[in-house]
Amino acid sequence: MNTSAKEQQASLPSERLASFAALLRDHGLVVGVTEQQSMLQAVLFFGALQEKPIQAAWRAIACHTHREWKLWPDLYERFWHPEKLKGGVKVSGQTRPSRNLRQSVQAMHEQMDTASQPGSQSSAPQTAGDMPAVGLDENDSGSPRAQGGASRTEALHQRDGQMWMPQDLSALQNLARQITAKLQARPTRRWRVAPRGSRLDLRQTLRRSVAWGGELMQPAWKVKRVEPPKLFILADVSRSMESHAALFLRVARAFALEADARVFVFHTRLAEVTPYMHRDTPAIQEKVNAVTAGFGGGTRIAASLQEFTRQHARAQLNRGARVWVFSDGFDTDAPELLTIALQEIRARGARITWFHPTKQVPSANALQLSRGHIERFVPMASLADLAAARHVLH
Repeated sequence: MNTSAKEQQASLPSERLASFAALLRDHGLVVGVTEQQSMLQAVLFFGALQEKPIQAAWRAIACHTHREWKLWPDLYERFWHPEKLKGGVKVSGQTRPSRNLRQSVQAMHEQMDTASQPGSQSSAPQTAGDMPAVGLDENDSGSPRAQGGASRTEALHQRDGQMWMPQDLSALQNLARQITAKLQARPTRRWRVAPRGSRLDLRQTLRRSVAWGGELMQPAWKVKRVEPPKLFILADVSRSMESHAALFLRVARAFALEADARVFVFHTRLAEVTPYMHRDTPAIQEKVNAVTAGFGGGTRIAASLQEFTRQHARAQLNRGARVWVFSDGFDTDAPELLTIALQEIRARGARITWFHPTKQVPSANALQLSRGHIERFVPMASLADLAAARHVLH
């Protein structure tokens, strides 16, 4: 390696460290000024050419959870060694729809809507998922683009969630982590071993006494085992919700990562999109847009909730489970059917929270008739609304 190449390689980490930290924040890692300074000190300590120890040091600095530790290798390779990836994918600050975006949308429509003709090539109507983001040039309005890139608009707390910056995604992930920690765990009849507890574990204590010649010198205790509540999120992606679908799905994705929530979308039919939420790659915004693109028509909330209760969550929907519905409540089914659907959920012991994009509870007839079965209504038109409601979500 000649001198100029070595100098270029040596200067590369310091020049691109800020961009790499922004990418890490985009995927939920907490990397601030202090962490960046520590990462730079690691480069100066080991030398810029010692990649393996530098990567190990950076990983220890940036990763704080098991999920972040597992996510690190993919992010590191995509940013610093894009040539090693299949197809030469290069990470940048923006995401664009792939050439197969329309085909992905068409395939999802064929799966969800059995009435549609298989093999149809007609393009789906545009909605929030495939409309150009706010602030683009009018000349580019005809070409769909993925939303969520960095922009110079005001902060997300005052916006409707159509444009997302890395710090917005990081704030959302931290907020989801705080709310998840406040969800009340459900006690069970089982016990688990603990350093201190209310009951003596006699069997484990006798086993430990063997090392002490039969003396009970190391007692074992056990406490009641508790399980985190199961969380289900159902997001309305119908025509009336197209301007809020991007916000709702990104909130759902944050809780899918932090609380292991199962996420569903519905309009006239219901579909589970949990696998999309767990694909933590730079193309996740494109996949979220593919889920919502082309959805429209009426909204069958009652039928979707019944399908969710009787088929998708039949074995997991139990006492203590949380069901969060993101919708404006406007239903094309008969008003009394929504009450019946919510009664089935409540009969299994689950708690229902309804998130609506308006300041006041929607005046839909079906929703007004079913208010007695809904534990809480929460307005959520921006990230600030979710932050304000974190104290009541438990």
